[in-house]
Amino acid sequence: MFVLTIDQARSRSSADRIPELLDLLAAVPTVLPWERSVGDEAQGVVADAAAAVDAVLLCLRAGGWYIGIGIGEVEQPYPRSPREARGSAFVAARHAVERAKKTGERAPLAVEASDAGGPAAAEAEGVLALLGRHVLERSEAEWRIIDLLQPGKRGTQTAVARTLGISPQAVSKAAARAAWHEEHAVRPAAARLLAWADADR
Repeated sequence: MFVLTIDQARSRSSADRIPELLDLLAAVPTVLPWERSVGDEAQGVVADAAAAVDAVLLCLRAGGWYIGIGIGEVEQPYPRSPREARGSAFVAARHAVERAKKTGERAPLAVEASDAGGPAAAEAEGVLALLGRHVLERSEAEWRIIDLLQPGKRGTQTAVARTLGISPQAVSKAAARAAWHEEHAVRPAAARLLAWADADR
């Protein structure tokens, strides 16, 4: 099980963004829903590793969030709210989000496993940090293009070029600069490492 604890950066000098975060993550499937946990922080419990990757990359794109992924147990029966839940995954997520605040120039995320899943958790963190670097560096112009691209579909770059009134070459160059193809190739690997860390506990 994966607990994501997400803390707002610079919350003392900026407006409350938790409602914005909950809207952003609403489509990501959970076992226990995304909720404000305390103050400027939100939590959710996710069973699917790919959903955890999706949530991380959404938060990185939005910017201004510290993201901790905790891998471990969530005690059953599950309550209605993550605020009422207990288990080692919550402890790991707390450690992870505190470490995410100290990543410096790197993507502000960390992954912690409660038991023996440490090596795979560290590898998952490394892959997510590399993905996060590309997400953080993308321009608004690049996002306009890659948001319209569809992985694995032939002719998608030509269709996007026609939609935006630009050349297919411009679309291709933007996708290359943004490492869009690499992101979609690597997302499953990040999810697989998270799943291995969960299975190894």
